[in-house]
Amino acid sequence: MMDVFITVDVEIWCDGWDNIDAKFPSAFQRYIYGPTSRGNYGLPYQLDQLREHGLTGVFFVEPLFSTRFGLDPLSEIVGLVRERGHELQLHLHTEWVDESKEPLLDDITGKKQLLRYFSLEDQTILIQAGARLIELAGGQSVNAFRAGNFGFNRDTLRALARNHIVFDSSYNASMLGRDSGVSPDVPLMEPIECEGVYEYPMTVFQDGASSLRHAQVTACSYREMEGLLWQALESGRKAFVILSHNFELLNGGMDRPDDIVVARFRKLCTFLDRHRDCFRVRGFHGLAPDLADSQPAPLTSPIWKTGLRMLEQGLRRGFR
Repeated sequence: MMDVFITVDVEIWCDGWDNIDAKFPSAFQRYIYGPTSRGNYGLPYQLDQLREHGLTGVFFVEPLFSTRFGLDPLSEIVGLVRERGHELQLHLHTEWVDESKEPLLDDITGKKQLLRYFSLEDQTILIQAGARLIELAGGQSVNAFRAGNFGFNRDTLRALARNHIVFDSSYNASMLGRDSGVSPDVPLMEPIECEGVYEYPMTVFQDGASSLRHAQVTACSYREMEGLLWQALESGRKAFVILSHNFELLNGGMDRPDDIVVARFRKLCTFLDRHRDCFRVRGFHGLAPDLADSQPAPLTSPIWKTGLRMLEQGLRRGFR
């Protein structure tokens, strides 16, 4: 049996940094609830779909926005996740650091998009602040982390260890992972221990166009995802980490559901529910790390599945 992690990064954006106090209330509704003329397709929809299939999701919640807009919106998000029985973990987008009403760090001016741009000491402070905000909002202690935009480095792992957060899922071999300083010579495909933290990398695969892609609901067709899961199981992989976002089931204009991606998500939930004798969908609480002795090559997907996905993606763009 293979561990599968359905991870959802929960974020709010005001579509720019001008006039954000006026923009935030509508941005919160749009990004968290995803209202459309056909119903809501945001965070609660994902939470309910997973629960209906008996699956546990891992929701990496970004809390630094609350240092600008107050704790109530964050508490609302935490409540949505907790009342449906899913796992809350920590996500940080450091673009919020200079927007805080009370300084999170000394001498911060301007934006730093990635956590890796901060010193070890500052990363330690920011991670501590984020974990504390989750707790103040009604969440339990977190034990796993993901950096915004996968922008972490070895200092991030050291900062996590200082904060007693023992799991990280920031490594993405298709985005920034290779130059993070974590396993720079051999790309990570399987869990390892580094700097006192267990790194669970994003699952990536080589598609039929020789591109390295990560296993994300908007970036992979259902056929690709199903085939990759079977391939990972048959090759003895320890873990399979899937990515989604709270707004991912909406179209680009965020005013209607993206029917293709909604169908992918539903099919994925049904597949994992049906094959729970092969795939253990779980979170990081209570996880006993099962580490790899060596790193395998990326999973692969045949060119015909790549072609069908490209057709799907073209259809999605046509209906944005």
